[in-house]
Amino acid sequence: MPVLPGAEPYRHEGGEVGVLLCHGFTGSPQSLRPWAEYLAERGLTVSLPLLPGHGTRWQDMQLTTWQDWYAEVDRELRALQARCSRVFVFGLSMGGALTLRLAAKHGDAVQGIVLVNPANKVHGIAAHALPVVRHLIPSRPGITSDIAKEGSTELGYDRVPLHAAHSMRQLLRMVDGELPQVTQPVLLLHSPHDHVVPPADSARILSRISSVDVREVLLEQSYHVATLDHDAERIFEESHAFIGRLAPTVGNTGSPMPEARGGSTTGG
Repeated sequence: MPVLPGAEPYRHEGGEVGVLLCHGFTGSPQSLRPWAEYLAERGLTVSLPLLPGHGTRWQDMQLTTWQDWYAEVDRELRALQARCSRVFVFGLSMGGALTLRLAAKHGDAVQGIVLVNPANKVHGIAAHALPVVRHLIPSRPGITSDIAKEGSTELGYDRVPLHAAHSMRQLLRMVDGELPQVTQPVLLLHSPHDHVVPPADSARILSRISSVDVREVLLEQSYHVATLDHDAERIFEESHAFIGRLAPTVGNTGSPMPEARGGSTTGG
C-alpha cells in the first residue's frame, strides 16, 4: 500500500550530533515532523522513520508486531551511530517505550533521551481481555488526535488493530522490566491532561530508571500529542537545550534533505 501523504519518513544530513525520533502507536512521522525540522534547521543530523505497518491502513498493522517496530528504530539508531559522534533518541507515546528500550540496550552509545508522554502500560479491563478479544474483534475505535489546539490534527489510523495492540502490551511490559538499565540523562515532558496515556505512566518510568540526570517538565496546555499542540515550541526548545548541554559542540551545518525509503523524496 502507498504511504499516506504526510506520513513519509524524514531524514536530514547535518552535523556530527544525530537525533533519532520515534513516533507513536497507530501514528506516523507527521506527529513529529515539526520537531524533526526544528532540529534539522539547527544543524543536527535527524532520522524520523516510519514504523512498519504504520502510515498506510490499519489492516497492514495487524500483520506487524513490536519486534518489527523495534527493529526499524534499532536499524536507524545504528546508522546514526555510524555517521555521528553523539546520538540522542526522542520518542512520543509508544515511541517513548521504544526510546527507553534503545537506551537500555545500547547504553553509552546513546548520549541522552527525551520522552514526551511516554507509554508504560495498557490500562483498563480491556487490556486483560486483549489476548482473547483480538481473535474475535479485529479493531476498535482509534486513539489519534488527542490535541487541545484547535485546527491541529494527527495523521494516524481511525481504528486500533487489536493484534498489534496485544503486541504493544507485550512490549510495554518488557520495557518496564528493563527500566533499571536506563542510565542516560533524561528529559521527560508530559501532559497532566492526557486522554491516552495517564500521568501515572511517567511517574512509573521516573521511579524505575537508574538515571541521575533527570529533568521533568509539565505540559499544562497540551493533551497527548503535545508535539502538535500548544506546548510544541517548548518541547522543541527544551530538547534542543538538553542536547546543547550534553553536546556543546552542536553547530549549524547542513541543509534539509528529507528522504524516504525506495528513493522517493518527501515534500517540503
